[in-house]
Amino acid sequence: MKLSKTTAENSYRYSWLLSKIYPYIKPVLFRVILGFFVAIPLGLLDGVTAFALKPYMDYVVGQKDLEFAILNHNYTLTWQTFAYIIPFGVIAFAIVQGVLRYLNTYLSEWTSQRITNSVKIDLFKTLVQMDIKFFDENSSGIIQSRYLNDPQTAADGLIEKIKTITTSLFGALGLIGVMLYSSWKLAFVGVGVLCIAFVPVLLIRNLIKKTSNENMVVSGNIRTNMNETYSGNKVMTSYQLQNRQIDLFKAQIKESYNISMHLIKRSGWMSPLMYLIASFGIAIVLYYGTSLITTGQITAGSFASFVTSLLLLYKPVKTLGNTMTGIQKIFVAMGRVFELFDIMPDIKEQNNPKEFKELNSKIELKNVSFGYNPEIPVLKNINLTINKNETVAFVGNSGGGKSTIVNLISRFYDINEGSITFDGTDIREFSLDSIRKNIAVVFQDNFLFSGTIRENIMMGNYNATEEDLKNAIHYAYLEETITNMPAGLDTVIGERGTTLSGGQRQRIAIARAFIKNAPILILDEATSALDNNSEAIVQKAIDNLMKNRTVFVIAHRLSTIKDADKIVVINEGRIVEQGSHEELLKIENGEYKKLYEMQFKRTNTI
Repeated sequence: MKLSKTTAENSYRYSWLLSKIYPYIKPVLFRVILGFFVAIPLGLLDGVTAFALKPYMDYVVGQKDLEFAILNHNYTLTWQTFAYIIPFGVIAFAIVQGVLRYLNTYLSEWTSQRITNSVKIDLFKTLVQMDIKFFDENSSGIIQSRYLNDPQTAADGLIEKIKTITTSLFGALGLIGVMLYSSWKLAFVGVGVLCIAFVPVLLIRNLIKKTSNENMVVSGNIRTNMNETYSGNKVMTSYQLQNRQIDLFKAQIKESYNISMHLIKRSGWMSPLMYLIASFGIAIVLYYGTSLITTGQITAGSFASFVTSLLLLYKPVKTLGNTMTGIQKIFVAMGRVFELFDIMPDIKEQNNPKEFKELNSKIELKNVSFGYNPEIPVLKNINLTINKNETVAFVGNSGGGKSTIVNLISRFYDINEGSITFDGTDIREFSLDSIRKNIAVVFQDNFLFSGTIRENIMMGNYNATEEDLKNAIHYAYLEETITNMPAGLDTVIGERGTTLSGGQRQRIAIARAFIKNAPILILDEATSALDNNSEAIVQKAIDNLMKNRTVFVIAHRLSTIKDADKIVVINEGRIVEQGSHEELLKIENGEYKKLYEMQFKRTNTI
């Protein structure tokens, strides 16, 4: 599946999104609920100042005492007492609100981070289980954008946005309550107008989804450019490609800018429109309120309290509008995130697969055809038998299908036609884990992880003993290299092992294969990228590694595979010759003989 072709079609299926996100909310549900209990009074307290204006205007400004009765006892609060109580009361409420705001922020961040981390971990678990085809089809930038940015956007902001909505909603309800208390007639007008002001938020959902998906793709392309600039820095410098990378980066930034501005142009009118509608509401309230005051239907204090509530109400309504826009972006990101969980690798195990424990007899390829794109075949009707502990070398023209065969034996891909069997059992009947445990691979360009030499070798078998490690280092001719390292085995080699030479990286990879001790070994042009001196010592290490194993060798230099039990010549996806070195040289005008003589002449000329 190409991640750049996402649709996020479930972005606004709210019940579906809730069912997907709930398992991540459940472990922190208590704190989420506690956060909502904090958010509710936090919002309601917004109306305290507006509520306090009514008694302040009616009694303090009007210098009128308040008389009231409780349980048949009459009480009087003088206007002077009110003058002291109300300001201190407002300050006390502000302190309480500040404490609640701190608790709300802390709980929001705590729950959001926990949910985000859980989603990221589960997504990463699915990512590492993806097959090779998935990584072939998707760039590093798109993968990083989808597996890191989207869960951060989706989960990190979700709880905070919902709490913001809760706080704003209850703030609005509190202020509406004050408005109703002051004058239900004015409240009907004011609230009605503000509801109309909220309508534009609902009109841009699809636009948000479209631009969010487009921005995700562009962000992924930018990341890919950054990754390629880093990984390909030597090629970039050698071929003076700096301007090419800069121009590409500029174009990508411009595209991201245009997408963002398109959304802003289409949605930027929303806030001014809401403000304009709200202004009409305020104007109507002022006009109608003046009429109510002059006719004695409400007091000046009630009107002042109402107008203050209405003005304060605009803030939570505006916040609600902006938050709803933001949460729609979150829903789009959530839709994309949970689409990722539904992606299944093309390479699948059968139910109750068999365990491949060891090779007892032979590996057979019967009428195998395969293409990375099914319409463009790479291998055509391949038939081949490899006996246990036999060394088979593949030679032939570039792109003929040599690496493809060993990729199929490792089940990195599944064949289109035919079968591959281990001891007569189809490879697809075995568990992937048991197949991979029994196959060690040394590539042309072996990837070393950031960490120490010890860690990279032990990746072959974490249960290996120190004696196993020592033997692997000895047979891979790494002893001198490690002795000269500043921290020996615990020397940190940096990302991709860039601090090491090509030969050193290959020997660490060989040691890693040694310590895995798998019965089947694949050597995919393991020495072709090395100079003569490095190749000689690496070849000695490989010779040690090949002993008592079933070995598949993809050879670049034919001199390294003269002793192979069987040499298979592949051209344009077909086996054209097979036999031992001596047998193939006897074939007049044979393909192998031509290749060998060509290399022999070139070597003598040099």
